[in-house]
Amino acid sequence: MRKPKDWGQPCPNPACTHYRRMQQGNVSAIATYLTQSGKRRIFRCHTCETPFSETRETVFFDLRTSEDKVMMALKMLLVRVDLAGISFVLGVTEETVLAWLRRAAYQAEAINHHLLRNLPVTQVQLDEMWTCIGRKHAQETDAAGESLPDSADGRQWLWGSFAPEFRLMLTTIVGPRTLDTAKEVVAITKARVAGIPAFFSDGFTCYLAALIAAFHVVTTFARTGKRGRPRKPRCEPHPDLVYGQLVKQKHQGKLLTLSTRVVVGTERLTHLGLHISTALVERVNLTLRQSLAPLARKTSGFCKDRERLQQRVVFFQAFYNMARPHMSLQQPLAQQEQTRHGAIRPRWRQQTPAMAAGMTDHVWTFRELLTVKFEPLNSQSISG
Repeated sequence: MRKPKDWGQPCPNPACTHYRRMQQGNVSAIATYLTQSGKRRIFRCHTCETPFSETRETVFFDLRTSEDKVMMALKMLLVRVDLAGISFVLGVTEETVLAWLRRAAYQAEAINHHLLRNLPVTQVQLDEMWTCIGRKHAQETDAAGESLPDSADGRQWLWGSFAPEFRLMLTTIVGPRTLDTAKEVVAITKARVAGIPAFFSDGFTCYLAALIAAFHVVTTFARTGKRGRPRKPRCEPHPDLVYGQLVKQKHQGKLLTLSTRVVVGTERLTHLGLHISTALVERVNLTLRQSLAPLARKTSGFCKDRERLQQRVVFFQAFYNMARPHMSLQQPLAQQEQTRHGAIRPRWRQQTPAMAAGMTDHVWTFRELLTVKFEPLNSQSISG
C-alpha cells in the first residue's frame, strides 16, 4: 500500500469519519486511467476503503465529453452567446448545455455558501433590474411600487446586493418585485456580511421594510393599569442601521432630477463619511446585460423559466467574484519594466473582488472554479 499523501482530495463517503475533510493523511492515489481529457487518478480513502475518481463531486464527474468542450460551452454562456449558438458551434444539443449549466450553478452555489461569509463590508448597494421570463411584452411599470408575483406579460426582476469597496457581488436573486423578495435579498446579504453596513438603494419602497425586518430592536410597552388591551411590541430600526435612497424622477424614460435622502441613521452616516450612491451596482447591472444573453434588452433569447435564469446568474456571480480580475482593484508593484524605447512602465498585480475581500489569495482559473472542493463549514475551510 502506498504511503498516504495530501492530494487535496476529501473522502466523498458520508459514512466516513473523514468525510469531506482534507489534509488528514487518509487519501492516496492507487491507479490512473485515460479519458478524452487526459490521464486521471483514482484515489482511496484508507479510513473507509472507498475508491473514488479525482473528478468526484465536480462538474466533470461521470461526463463522456471532454473537459475542454464543457468549459468552452460554459464560457460561451458568460459572453452573451445563446443556447442555439452554443449548440451549433460545439455540435451538442441544447439540453446537454443546460445539464452542464445545472452542474456549474450547483458548484457556484457551494462557492457562495462557503466563501461569502463574515465579510468586512462597510456599505451595500441594492438594486433590481427588469427582465422577461417565458414571454416578452414590455409594459410601463411604477419605479417605486410592487409588481404581481406572476406577471402576465412575463416581467421578472433580477435583484442584487453589491459591496462597492471590494467590487463584490453579494447576492443575486431572480423573482417578482415584491416585499417578500426584498426581504429574501436583505436576509441573504445579512448572513454574508459582518456587522451592519450602510445600505443604499433607489426609491423602491419595499427596501425599508425589508431592512427593518432584518435589522431591528423590539420595543415593549409596560402595562398602564388602564382598561383595554396593552400596546403590542414594536419593531424599530436598529441604532446602527443606515439607509439612504437615491431617488430618480423620470418622464417618458428620460431622467429629469436626482435627489438623495437619508431614511434611517443620519448621524451614523455622517460619522462614516459615506455618500449615497447606487452607481456601482447599476454598472454591474450593465455588465450582466452585456454578459448574459437572456438579459439583453432586445433579444428573443430570453429564458423560458425562472430556474434557468437563476442558474446563469449564480454561475456568473461566482465567475465574476473569483476568476475575473477587476481593473479598478489592480495594485501597483514595486518593480517596473522598461520598454524597447527606454520608457518606464509600471507593473500591476491583478485582483479579483474575492482577493480584495480576503476570500482567496489568487485569481482562480476557470477549471478551478468548476472543480474546487470544500470541507464542512464546522471544520477548517479552504479559500481558493
